[in-house]
Amino acid sequence: MRHSQAKAGRTFVLRLEDGDIVHEEIERFAREQSIQAAALIIVGGADEGSKLVVGPEKGRARTVIPIEHTLNHVHEIAGTGTIFPDDEGNPVLHMHIACGRDVSTITGCVRTGVKVWYIMEVVLFELTQSTAIRKVDPNTGFKLLNP
Repeated sequence: MRHSQAKAGRTFVLRLEDGDIVHEEIERFAREQSIQAAALIIVGGADEGSKLVVGPEKGRARTVIPIEHTLNHVHEIAGTGTIFPDDEGNPVLHMHIACGRDVSTITGCVRTGVKVWYIMEVVLFELTQSTAIRKVDPNTGFKLLNP
């Protein structure tokens, strides 16, 4: 395990609007507010056509091939995530959401484009004095958190 320390900063309450793309809006907001690091919670609705990454094709393959799932109906969502800068200083959101409809649920990462259905509510807790950054891992191609 690796770790670092940060301090609590500002807290923001956001409402994403119908049709917004979750990761694009949150990362834009972070840039505008000069937020380098944060923890987030989110609730609301994901529209049909939203895309989630729901795992790799093979767990330990040398080349990671993500599985993408497209929602074919509106789903209720709840999720959590973090923001940390990449090695160029850009805030990068890593957020997983659980999407439920009727009696079924699917969980995945929002990075390929989750679209808001009417509203999503976000509470963003800024972290200050953080030294953590996301660096590209040559083995996976992921921007991994380096505390």
